[in-house]
Amino acid sequence: MFVICALCVFLIRGCYQGNYVVNGQALDAGTVVRTLSKVTFHIIAVGVMVITALLSMRIFRRDRTEGMQSCILSKPIARWQYVMGKIIGIWGLSVLFMFILHSIVFLITSISLKVFMPEYLVASLLCSINLLFVIIAVLLLSLLMPDIVAFLCVLGIGIVGFVADGIAAASHSQIAQAMVQQSAGHPQSDLTWWRVVYLLWPKLLGVQQLASSLIGSESSHGFGPVYPLINILVYCLILGVMLFKRFRHEDIV
Repeated sequence: MFVICALCVFLIRGCYQGNYVVNGQALDAGTVVRTLSKVTFHIIAVGVMVITALLSMRIFRRDRTEGMQSCILSKPIARWQYVMGKIIGIWGLSVLFMFILHSIVFLITSISLKVFMPEYLVASLLCSINLLFVIIAVLLLSLLMPDIVAFLCVLGIGIVGFVADGIAAASHSQIAQAMVQQSAGHPQSDLTWWRVVYLLWPKLLGVQQLASSLIGSESSHGFGPVYPLINILVYCLILGVMLFKRFRHEDIV
């Protein structure tokens, strides 16, 4: 999987050499490189999250089937240490996988195009929080349901979050606000059940957008841009506690 992804990243380097025109004006090389690098950044981040979920969904079941779980826990190793080892192991592998793919893009832009973007690597490390969330969520759900269902649930959480962020962004446009004001005769409350669910939903895309804002050197002010990072960290803490408690009551065969 890593070799295939690395080859795909190398193949897109030809896109950086094209001439792009927007509203009759040719874009400079720096703008083209940063825009395409952002698109590639998001594609790699989402792809690695899917691969990480696939790697995580059968960890416990495979260890139990092969007898590795009982072998490890028969030694003076606590259950929480076993679970922590699995989390750190998969997380380290996934972060390394994503960082190398992002580093390939960084090297292409630095060597071939003479556009140096060290913030690209910082953004890659920031996205590792999403990978931690995916690992913990899949491991927890794999103890409660079949492996493929656990994978599909986490995939569904990500898709719903991405769609919700897209709808929220579209609703803040001037056209959407004008249509709402015309259709509603009285002002509506800002705090609705939809907005509460949206605010509490895991902000995987929000973390990616926060990371990608570093690439474009976009300035961000206020609490809003940092909230997705806090949201995912809180989810990791809560789901992690639930995972350790649930595995404590697992039967080791």
